[in-house]
Amino acid sequence: MPPKHDSKRSKADALIEEGTFNPAPDKVRDHKFRSSEFFDPHDVVQVRYELLRRVSIDKVSVTEASGEYGVSRPTYYQAKADFDAAGIAGLVPAKPGPRGPHKVDDDVLAFLRARVVAGEPLRARELAKLVRDELDVELHPRTIERVLKKTRR
Repeated sequence: MPPKHDSKRSKADALIEEGTFNPAPDKVRDHKFRSSEFFDPHDVVQVRYELLRRVSIDKVSVTEASGEYGVSRPTYYQAKADFDAAGIAGLVPAKPGPRGPHKVDDDVLAFLRARVVAGEPLRARELAKLVRDELDVELHPRTIERVLKKTRR
């Protein structure tokens, strides 16, 4: 559920919280972002969209537009690919960090499944200790609960 609008929260705070804050707004040299309240150099989604628009509609070179928006050419091409694949939602930066339980490979999962007894309570702490002792892999009990719940579906 999205957070409720807080009138005391600044736009910058909202952008930071949502992961869309541009860490280098001072590198954006497009005059629209300097002379308008609508265009915000702190909003990375808006900056990326305008970067793509400048190349696609205004026919500015990728090199020139990249310099104007303070990004590298590879950043332009990645933004273009993301936009082509998912529209404007593709311009929202992905959250950092692992995308799942990266320590739980097929061997660990098979080890866990072999020790789960249907109808009995899941003892994730005991399983975490077994995995650590027998496979030399540190897993948090909650990770074990999540991965086993996900694989039961």
